[in-house]
Amino acid sequence: MNNQPMNVIPMVIETGARGERAFDIYSLLLRERIIMLGMPINDQVANVIIAQLLYLEREDPDKDISLYIHCPGGIISAGLAIYDTMQLVRPDVSTICVGLAASMGTLLLCAGARGKRYALPNSTIHMHQAFGGAQGQAADIEIAAREIMRIQEIIRGIIAEHTGQPLEKIIHDTDRDFYLNPEQAVEYGIVDEVLGKPTEEIAKTDEAGEAESKPAKE
Repeated sequence: MNNQPMNVIPMVIETGARGERAFDIYSLLLRERIIMLGMPINDQVANVIIAQLLYLEREDPDKDISLYIHCPGGIISAGLAIYDTMQLVRPDVSTICVGLAASMGTLLLCAGARGKRYALPNSTIHMHQAFGGAQGQAADIEIAAREIMRIQEIIRGIIAEHTGQPLEKIIHDTDRDFYLNPEQAVEYGIVDEVLGKPTEEIAKTDEAGEAESKPAKE
């Protein structure tokens, strides 16, 4: 028996002059210029994101696009294809981290339009150095290693450009797993603002409210 959850995409029914029409939730969001990146990046995912960016540019080259990111990373070449398209299209691309932005997800997050990069209060941002594998003859392994180093330099340069951090700091911080909370991501220059109120602040507010509601004791 297969106990794995089914990949269910919600449908939304809209009623108009022509009657009822059914849209999957992602198509409906696309109409509002919202793109969801909610899975690891591979070539197929990149192609879908790129197509949506190009379509929304065609629809209105002057209106912002919102890219919501909940992504653990993925294939570097696919992620860079999305990045290049974000820089190519004329609309500003606003990026919003929900849940987790890691690896290539973090690169795309910081690559949003300056002043329009956000993180939700309980999200996590993560960076690390590029990694990959190679097998075969020694010469081929050496070639693959050089290519990984070349790509790593590109990634570090992009992050340095969009965060304003010195390249040396990016190299140091990405040498191992590097985690940031939303406030730290603002200080680092990955995002510009934290949207909403963190869970800790909500708890403090509730505690303060309870304290105020208690009668004073003499």
